[in-house]
Amino acid sequence: MAKTLLRHRYKDKQIFQTRRLVFDPYDYNERNVCLVIGLIERNLTVDLLSHKKLLYPEDIKTNLMYGHCYHASQALYYLMNTDQLCPMSAEDYRKEKHWWLQNGEMIYDVTEGQYYSVGKSPPHSQGKKSKWYGWKNRPQQISLDLMVRVLGERLIEDTVTDEKVVGEG
Repeated sequence: MAKTLLRHRYKDKQIFQTRRLVFDPYDYNERNVCLVIGLIERNLTVDLLSHKKLLYPEDIKTNLMYGHCYHASQALYYLMNTDQLCPMSAEDYRKEKHWWLQNGEMIYDVTEGQYYSVGKSPPHSQGKKSKWYGWKNRPQQISLDLMVRVLGERLIEDTVTDEKVVGEG
């Protein structure tokens, strides 16, 4: 059964544009979670990190997972057909927020390799349930772009619709 994900853009608290993603989600089981994590990892590229490229250019060159935790976790969250996954976050050794998903004791961290590659551990033990960033917890554009890359033939529709804002001609 297809899943629909909407991301509205707002002007003066009114919707003026909607991006609509319709896709076949992955059934939630360990095999599929591992499959989707692998697909996400293979599609993480520097162009998804426009804001981090300026702050940490050397880290991005040497650690391919660095800076991708939020949109990778959000993509995994939406790509799986379940309501059992919980977004989690904690401050890491750099004093930056790290994101992953959890179902009970099961941890699904797409980018945890960024820690092990420098001899550190991800901050899972300090994790707290977290709400997605942004107004109304809407999915980020980068997360949607990553999902489109991962979905391949499972993508049914990716459209952007402009909507008239009340009060405009």
